Amino acid sequence: MFFCSISGEPPQDPVISTKSGQVYERRLILKYITDNGTDPLTGEKLEESDLLTIKATAYTVPFFLNAAIRRIQFELANPCLPDPKTAPPRPAAATSTPALLHMLQNEWDALVLEVFALKQQYNSTRQELSYALYAQDAASRVIARLIRERDAAREALANVQATMGIAPASGAAEDVEMAEENGAQEGALPKEIVDQIDETQQNLSATRKKRKAPAGYTSTAEVKTFVATHTIPSLHSASPAGMTSLAVSRLNPSQFLTGGNDKIVQLYDRSTDKVLASLKGHTKKVNQVAFREHEGESTLVLSAGADKIAKIWAHDSASNEYIPKATIRTHKGELTGLVVHPTNSIFALSSLDKTYSLHELSNFTQVYRSAPGEDAFTSLAIHPDGALLALGTASSKIQICDVRSGNIAASITPPDASPFTVNSLSFSENGYHLLAPDSPSSVAIWDLRKMKTAHTIPLGEGFKVNKVLYDYSAQYLGVAGSEGIRVFAHKSWDELVRFEEAGDVSDIVFGEQGKEIWATSGREVRIWGLPA
Repeated sequence: MFFCSISGEPPQDPVISTKSGQVYERRLILKYITDNGTDPLTGEKLEESDLLTIKATAYTVPFFLNAAIRRIQFELANPCLPDPKTAPPRPAAATSTPALLHMLQNEWDALVLEVFALKQQYNSTRQELSYALYAQDAASRVIARLIRERDAAREALANVQATMGIAPASGAAEDVEMAEENGAQEGALPKEIVDQIDETQQNLSATRKKRKAPAGYTSTAEVKTFVATHTIPSLHSASPAGMTSLAVSRLNPSQFLTGGNDKIVQLYDRSTDKVLASLKGHTKKVNQVAFREHEGESTLVLSAGADKIAKIWAHDSASNEYIPKATIRTHKGELTGLVVHPTNSIFALSSLDKTYSLHELSNFTQVYRSAPGEDAFTSLAIHPDGALLALGTASSKIQICDVRSGNIAASITPPDASPFTVNSLSFSENGYHLLAPDSPSSVAIWDLRKMKTAHTIPLGEGFKVNKVLYDYSAQYLGVAGSEGIRVFAHKSWDELVRFEEAGDVSDIVFGEQGKEIWATSGREVRIWGLPA
């Protein structure tokens, strides 16, 4: 058997020096040569090339014995050795039965101690987890109770204000003045914009409450006879296909906007069946589109997308094209709502980052942004007077906020409803009612004077609501969803007509004088109206 001249142990990879004839462990002699460059025993210069690998087994006899002596000593000392290709010999500490038993005992003792420590740690972790679960459950109960008490107090306050005829905006205005006096004007609307909103509210509220349907407006009997009159196919790209939003021009009813999953806003002219403009700039799907049409000013096209930005284009009368004017990057979450205020001077955005914001249309600057709320905002609608905003959330709750102050005027939640996303909202033109889903497959009409549900319309378990909308006369309400369109009469709640051939409808618009219903389905814009 060989022994390393450095370690004195049987080598695992033996080599022999051609200069000194000594046997070494390869890894040890290579380290020594690297550090010193000489033979460790003789001091002669030694290199790695001077080492020869020994092809030996675990029981190889030293080379300096003659063949006969080696064979006799081999057979006497090793009568029953295993095959020469066996593993290297065990260390000296493991060559006897008492030593093996001692090693096994030590390993067993270490294993028992480790298992005992793990059991102690496991029991301690279980106790900590139990304490944490009890504390979390108690905190959740307290928070739920406080939220119920807060919502009940807000609802009671709103009911008292409605009964006494007190507008919640008055108190909010005082808060704004206090904020201005303290110099904290960052989150407050400028006074000139507040004055515009007040003036618009007074002018509109004086006429809308007693306003009747315009002469020649579509009657209930006529709505029941509506049939498909026009289909505009192959809009937007085929991949990714689909449109998400629709807006029809008020000044030129043959023109309409669509926003698509292909990140493009398209302006189309129905009278000529041509795409007037394909407006690019979004990096993700477009969620909302809108026109801003005001006499004496150029028409603006607005869009809000899943890429967290809103874009604005203005019509250039000289070139008859739409030119990019602004990109709004206020929010940190996907934009879910876009509405132009009745003043035509500002517009509002809602976002999944739990805030909403107001922006001027003259210079496209932000004039207000709300503090982050409890829930992400998933939809947005503005009151016909322009004084209130309705914001849908992903937790079934609807917040009604005062535009001028940002204060929450009321908060409504469908009773006994499982949490769902309020993905669409619509105020009636007289301002008394709010149309909103109260479950994924039903809609509710809220009476804002009493803050209670006036009526609920179930649509069937297979129907998934995508969009709700009141018409201009507040006589009809439309619901678009996974099974087409349904139109109901206000107050009687009778179903007047349904269009199931449209399939999954993402958006719906009532046409001029209520004589048409427009909708987006896949890559098509479908129009229904009176039969020819």
